Amino acid sequence: MKTFTRDQVSKHNQETDSWIIIDHKVFDITRFAPLHPGGEKILLQYGGTDATDDFYSLHRSEVLEKYGPRLQIGTLASGSEKFRSSFNSVSVVPYAEPSYWRGLHSPYYNQSHVEYRKALREFVHAEMREYAEECETKSAVISKDFLKKLGDFGLFAAAIGPGPHLKFVDKLPGNIKPENFDYFHELITHEEVSRLGTPGFQDGCFGGKNISITPLMVFGNERMRKEIVPKSLKGLCKTCLAITEPFAGSDVAGIRTTAVKSPCGNYYIVNGVKKWITEAMNAQYFITAVRTGGPGKGGVSMLLIERGEGINTKLIKTAYSTSAETSLVTFEDVKVPVENLMAKENEGFRAIMYNFNHERWYIVVIMLSRCRFILEECFKWASQRQIFGKPLINQAVIQEKLAKMASSLESCYSWLETITHQMNEMSFEEYNAKIGGDIALLKYQAAMVSRIIADESVQIFGGRGVSSSGMGKYIERFQRTIKIPGVYGGSTEIMASLGVRQAVRSFPKDAKL
Repeated sequence: MKTFTRDQVSKHNQETDSWIIIDHKVFDITRFAPLHPGGEKILLQYGGTDATDDFYSLHRSEVLEKYGPRLQIGTLASGSEKFRSSFNSVSVVPYAEPSYWRGLHSPYYNQSHVEYRKALREFVHAEMREYAEECETKSAVISKDFLKKLGDFGLFAAAIGPGPHLKFVDKLPGNIKPENFDYFHELITHEEVSRLGTPGFQDGCFGGKNISITPLMVFGNERMRKEIVPKSLKGLCKTCLAITEPFAGSDVAGIRTTAVKSPCGNYYIVNGVKKWITEAMNAQYFITAVRTGGPGKGGVSMLLIERGEGINTKLIKTAYSTSAETSLVTFEDVKVPVENLMAKENEGFRAIMYNFNHERWYIVVIMLSRCRFILEECFKWASQRQIFGKPLINQAVIQEKLAKMASSLESCYSWLETITHQMNEMSFEEYNAKIGGDIALLKYQAAMVSRIIADESVQIFGGRGVSSSGMGKYIERFQRTIKIPGVYGGSTEIMASLGVRQAVRSFPKDAKL
C-alpha cells in the first residue's frame, strides 16, 4: 500500500477529489461522501485534513473496520496508529479485564485458563461478533447452521459446566480435556460470550440449554441422556425449561399445568400454559413442570415433552431482542408417553430446584461480565470525549462515577471468584447445601451493582447513552435490558429473603449481645 506525506494529502481537498487521514491511514472519500449517513457536506469539510479526533468523537472503531478497507488508499509516511480495537485481544483499559488478566496474582487460575480464554476470545470475535450484533438489532432467528457451528466448537457443552455431558461432544474450546474442565473454565465461557453485549442473542443460543440439560442428565432416562442431550449439545436441536406460568413465577410450587394419566395408563394428558420460556419458540423438547398430584410442591412432576400436536408457541416481545425466542407455550390435550417422566411422579420439585444455584451463579457471571464491558466503554468514552477543551475524564464528577462503578464491580467479582472456588472444591450436592444462601445474596448484590453501572454509564454518555445506535448503543442496550437477569432465576427480592433465611438456619442458639 502506498505512503503519503501530510502535505500530499492536504492537496486533495475538493468535492471531486477528497482524501482524509484517520489514525495514520489515508482514505479517499470522494465517492463515499454522497452516501455518508451524516450528510455529504459535513464529511467533505474534512477533505485534506487529519480527522482522527473528530472521527472518534462521533464513531465507534467498528465503523472504520467495516468501511475502511474499501476506502483506504495508503498510510502516512511517518508516525504510527494511535488507536486499536481491543475486542479480540486482552484489553489494557483500566478494569476492562478481571485482575488476573491485568497481570495481578491469583490462586484460582492456571495456564489452561489462559489458553482457554484466548481460544474463546478469538472464536467469539471471528465467528460470533458480527452475526450476534445483526441478530440482536434485527431480532432475527438464529440459524441452524450457526447453532451447529457453536456445537462443533464445543461451546454449548462448555457453557453448562463440568460434568459427564462434556464427553458427548468431540472437543471443547482450546482442546481442553473434559476431566480438566472446572467452574472457572465455565465462568470464562460465559464472560467471553457476554462481552458481545448482545443479551437477546446470547439467551437465544444458550438460555434454554443452560438450564435444561442438567435436569435431563440427572433425572432423565437413558434415552434422554444418550440421544437428546448429545443432539442439543451439538446444536442439532433446541431444548428449553418450561416452569414459569402466568399464575406462578417465584412460587414454583403453585404451578397449574396438569398432567393426568390416560385411561390406558400409557400417557399423560397435559393441559396448561407456560410463559416467558427462553428459547421455546423453535424448541423441539420442553422439560416441563406439571401437576400430577395435590396442591403444593408434593404434587409436582417433571416431564420431557416433545413438540407435536397440541403444543403452540408464541413470541413474547420483551426489553431485549426476540432472538432469545422468549415465548408463551400452551399445551392442549398433549399426549406424553409415561416413559418421559423424569425422576418419580410427584417428586419433580427436587428436579426443579436441583440446578437453581448453578443457574443463579452463571447469571451472576453474565451480569458482571456485561458490567465490566460497560465500564470499559465508559473509560474509553470519557478519555476520548473532549469537553471544555479537555478530556471528559478530567472532570472530577466523572472520576467519581468511574470510581463508584469500578469499586462496586471489583468487590462483587471478588466474591464471585471465592464462591466459584468453593464450587470447585465441593461436590454439586455439597455446595447446593452449604452455599446456596451465599449464591442468592451474590445474585442480589450483582443486580445492585448492575443498576449502579447502568445509571452512571448513561450519565457519562449523555444523549448517546439513550440512543440505540452509534457511540452509546451498548450503554442504551445495557440499561434497557439489565433488569432481565435480575428477575429470572429468582427475583432480587426473593434472593435477598432466601439468603437471609439460609443464614438464620445456622444461627447459633446461644449467641447473644
